[in-house]
Amino acid sequence: MLKVSLPVDKGNAAIKDGSLVTKIQSILADLKPEAAYFTEFDGKRTGLIFFDMTDTSEMPAVAEPWFLAFDASVEIKAVMNRDDLAKARPGIERAVESFG
Repeated sequence: MLKVSLPVDKGNAAIKDGSLVTKIQSILADLKPEAAYFTEFDGKRTGLIFFDMTDTSEMPAVAEPWFLAFDASVEIKAVMNRDDLAKARPGIERAVESFG
């Protein structure tokens, strides 16, 4: 999961010059997310973007467009979907047996 927060001044400038939506759409077209949601977080325009990262070497390609286009704050978190959680069950059960 990618959490991207735009500084208010950069977001305002992009809205005023008409580039905000175009830049975001371009970045998302390259990222090809499963889902993208936009909200306010800590007073900043924020996107919560769910995508499949298969290798950590992809991190710069994910983050750099946001840094360069908006001077954004970027956080990348590993998350599981329902299928991933089902696959994790044996590991969870082993942890319970060993430490629970």
